[in-house]
Amino acid sequence: MTRRVLMTAVWAFCVWGLAPTAEAALTIAYAGAGTDGAFTPALDDPGVEAGVLTIDLRNALTGDWNHAVTAPELAAGNAVYGRGVYDAAKWAVVFKYTSINIPAGLTVEFTNHASRAPVVWLVTGDVTIDGTVTLTGADHVATPDLSEPGPGGFRGGMGYHGPNSAGSAGFGPGGGRRVDRGYGAAHSNTPTDSTAPTYGNPSLLPLAGGSGGGGDQDSIGRSGGAGGGALLIATAGTLTLSGTIAANGGVGSSDRYTAGNRTGSGSGGGIRLVCSSLTTSSTGKIEARGGFADYVYPGGLGRVRIERISVDEAAGSLDITPTPSVVALAEAATPLLWPPTDGPKVEVISIGGEAPPADPRASFGATGPDVSIAENTTTVVVVETTNVEEASSVYVRVAARANANYTRTLVPPEGKEVTSVGPPLVIRWTVTVPVAVGHSAVQVQVIRP
Repeated sequence: MTRRVLMTAVWAFCVWGLAPTAEAALTIAYAGAGTDGAFTPALDDPGVEAGVLTIDLRNALTGDWNHAVTAPELAAGNAVYGRGVYDAAKWAVVFKYTSINIPAGLTVEFTNHASRAPVVWLVTGDVTIDGTVTLTGADHVATPDLSEPGPGGFRGGMGYHGPNSAGSAGFGPGGGRRVDRGYGAAHSNTPTDSTAPTYGNPSLLPLAGGSGGGGDQDSIGRSGGAGGGALLIATAGTLTLSGTIAANGGVGSSDRYTAGNRTGSGSGGGIRLVCSSLTTSSTGKIEARGGFADYVYPGGLGRVRIERISVDEAAGSLDITPTPSVVALAEAATPLLWPPTDGPKVEVISIGGEAPPADPRASFGATGPDVSIAENTTTVVVVETTNVEEASSVYVRVAARANANYTRTLVPPEGKEVTSVGPPLVIRWTVTVPVAVGHSAVQVQVIRP
């Protein structure tokens, strides 16, 4: 059994305002600033094919995101575009650029890290995006494969593969149900006909993408669409956007003549932009849409967050979907890059009495299970929360790789035990959940009062 934990409680976004100065600039401090170099790809670069540059996140080093990358480490990977650091504790692949310039006509896309973690670009200088940056989830694929999400998103549910290998629900906190047809995934909203819950918060702390659409259980042989990915761009300089940043959900499959032969689309991902100054254009777009096509169940919208000191819209305003959460920062502000250390936390302590690894992968057998338990119809999951109110609701979601729908079980009052009144307040939540034979993904959602 495998799991990925997401904390979906709402954090208050804190900006620690410093005294105003003559220069309106943010303070974004971290070790190893600029060690991935300048990200300035060109259409005639050797790594660009048909106008597309693919950044392979599997090349990332593993360690603390504040790790100061040295030149030899860069040489071992892609020295032109940087290598990045995968931080399991932050669940992110972090790049530290001196500047970014993506020209018109060029599309930047990504190959997922094994963890499917989101992407973070920390930039000391200016960022210019005249081309396209995409973290859009994949459309439906042939069963038994699962559609691959954008970095930080979640996979679409499996399509029907035969009598003993029926389809599955979409993966992720808002994954779509599998029924006679697959339903769309939720994120910031629940799409038409879906019953999937919303999740996340407007601040995009923590950073997370969209969920997968449900697969069909009895006929079509196609997966649901995957969720859009998640991207944070943080610069103390100017961010100029006349191109496109997209983290859309993938599209499910459709048979226009038979309503039952449809699979759900993935939900939109998360895009967070932090900058001193934002310069916009009427050609600029930011998209975190759910997957959608005729005769296909749509995915829900994702989330867009923009934090800036000033904005220049002389060349026109951006086309943004969904409506963004916009924060006007104070001069010399220090924005949060990650959830605060004294904020709410959630962790799965055990599944069936077995402790999961610190960095679970939910590989569904590709690299072995994160946790193995004896075959049974139920198992006990123990969750620990820190700095979470006793009146909170804790849900455990189990989504099978095949042959079952997802279940979402609320921890009952008798399953709650305060182990430390603190501060911090620590609570253990114990619940019995149904499980299916084979691989499943386990996630936890905490809803605070």
